[in-house]
Amino acid sequence: MNAAEPWASGPVRIDSWLWAVRAFKTRSAATTACRAGHIRLNGDRVKAAQTVKVGDEVRIRVSGFDRILVVRHTLVKRVGAPIAAIAAEDRTPARDPMAALAVRDRGAGRPTKRERRDIDRLRGREHD
Repeated sequence: MNAAEPWASGPVRIDSWLWAVRAFKTRSAATTACRAGHIRLNGDRVKAAQTVKVGDEVRIRVSGFDRILVVRHTLVKRVGAPIAAIAAEDRTPARDPMAALAVRDRGAGRPTKRERRDIDRLRGREHD
């Protein structure tokens, strides 16, 4: 890797890649998200040391919605926004404005299983 070309030649740790493409402000925040189970690589939950390669699909759970990124180039170091946009293809579907309406009244208690599934369906989540 030289100064003119920021791409890494092989697989890279997922927490490092998420930080490099500016999905998280710090690498430790990316590591914490991996530990919490908010990051999925090709549909599977991953640890921070899991490696990503070109073509992998990364799903990031952000405030109840999934952000979908496809790895186009692997990066080790944090780069500028234009290069980060090239390294990760964002396939996140547009958010439905109706999904924001799936808010329960305060004090309504815990949602039933049916209500939870309806809320998840509105938000575009799939069940495991």
